[in-house]
Amino acid sequence: MSKPTELTTLDHEAYGESASDEVVLGEKQGTSKDVEDMRRMGKEQLFKRNFGFLSIFGFAMILMNTWQALLGTVAFGLGNGGTAGLIYLYIIVVVFFFFVNISMAEMASMAPTAGGQYHWISEFAPRSQQKLLSFVVGWLCTLGWQSGVSIGCFLAATEIQGLIVLNHDSYVYERWHGTLLTIAIVLFVAFFNTFLAKHLPLVEGLVLCLHIGGFVCILVPLWVLGPRGNSHEIWTAFEDGGGWNSAGLATLVGIVTPAAAFLGADAAVHMAEELRNASKTLPKVMMWTSIVNGALGFVMLVTFCYTLGDLDSVLGTPTGYPFIQVFYNATGSKGGATAMSCILVISAIANGMTNMATASRQLFAFARDKGLPFHTWFAKVGTRFEIPLNAVYFTVAFSVLFSLVNIGSTVAFNQILSLGLAALLSSYLISIVCVALRRIRNQPLLDRAFNLGRLGLPVNLASIAFLLLALVMSFFPGAANPTTETMNWSCLAYGGTLLIGAFYYVFWARHHYVGPVEYVRKSA
Repeated sequence: MSKPTELTTLDHEAYGESASDEVVLGEKQGTSKDVEDMRRMGKEQLFKRNFGFLSIFGFAMILMNTWQALLGTVAFGLGNGGTAGLIYLYIIVVVFFFFVNISMAEMASMAPTAGGQYHWISEFAPRSQQKLLSFVVGWLCTLGWQSGVSIGCFLAATEIQGLIVLNHDSYVYERWHGTLLTIAIVLFVAFFNTFLAKHLPLVEGLVLCLHIGGFVCILVPLWVLGPRGNSHEIWTAFEDGGGWNSAGLATLVGIVTPAAAFLGADAAVHMAEELRNASKTLPKVMMWTSIVNGALGFVMLVTFCYTLGDLDSVLGTPTGYPFIQVFYNATGSKGGATAMSCILVISAIANGMTNMATASRQLFAFARDKGLPFHTWFAKVGTRFEIPLNAVYFTVAFSVLFSLVNIGSTVAFNQILSLGLAALLSSYLISIVCVALRRIRNQPLLDRAFNLGRLGLPVNLASIAFLLLALVMSFFPGAANPTTETMNWSCLAYGGTLLIGAFYYVFWARHHYVGPVEYVRKSA
């Protein structure tokens, strides 16, 4: 065994620590607190802890991708709520999602593990429900993150198609073109997550610069060149494009746009076993990601609404993406609009890269606790790359196969993948309910560096109320009278996934899956 590396004060600062923090034991072990946390949870340290505050902050910022995701999915929100509904709902979502994220940040400080929500539930749920609830949430988290890789790469691919439409009038938009581009992007991000995995922290730092710099490069041209909307209409005009006969209901249906743009703060949690001083760094990252991305998203959303121009023509753009049309209308140049749009394409590819890393780590963690079929294979960590290669391979295969659905129907592809939103919202909801229940019953919680104190229960309850609303609305179709093609089938896919999980649990998992808390007790 190699001798543990001693770090200087500068080394500590590079990892977001002070020299007075816990003793650093080496690149793999992390700090003494990391070792203590892993021992308490009964887990073996298999990965190098090569992420520090800045790199994991970049990782979380790019995965959440708030301002980019808003522009990419803004059509749904504009059709259900309009500019006023979208802006006000975004503010509400940011405030309440901040409560959700700091609730999870506190849990991450108690148990910094790649398992995340299903591990927390195993420790905090009532004893009689620990095993079943933990399994269900682990199953949902696996589905949510696996589908996230597919949709991230699909967005990048179809944005590229939109740019081809903008620059070449003769191009005929074909769904199978988008599928091939999606597969190419999946393979590209897989290359980064295998052969260049050890350089992922550096890449995330560089992409963070693109995240901030690209924001400025898009904002300034829109401010200088774009049209100016009427403030009264922008802040008071609500749209009911779905025929709900209620502006309020239409606006609530549009919650999918801001909620999806603010989803994924738990991504950093699933990289916890590769993060130095995780119990202290994770809460900081989750809070700052919420604050910075929330602010950037608000500024970009308001700017976009003011420079939107004619709503109907923008929503009917042949490119398929309103932001491309708005960029073109503002600059009057196909080259300028293409350059601005490429920032979002690159960001979407980077998002797919971080999504794949998160999805593979979550899959590895759940398999390590015997929650999946072929768990031994999924939980294997290669000695060459020191990452869960088999979990990465499965994520690649899953993403490629899922992208084939787009050949048959883009609507089906988008709506099947929208169940990822419901799956992750469910995992947040159940884990926070478990912690809130312990607080209501005055049961002790684990020691943590980040403690909500007396604010814990009010913050938890506000989070629960918001998540219940967002979860219900995520199953609504985009119109009051949907057809078979426009119906939101994610509710069917969500229920079907739970049925498959129930079948697997009854016939196999309940005899082998015991939940992470059992390993905690054995190691205590």
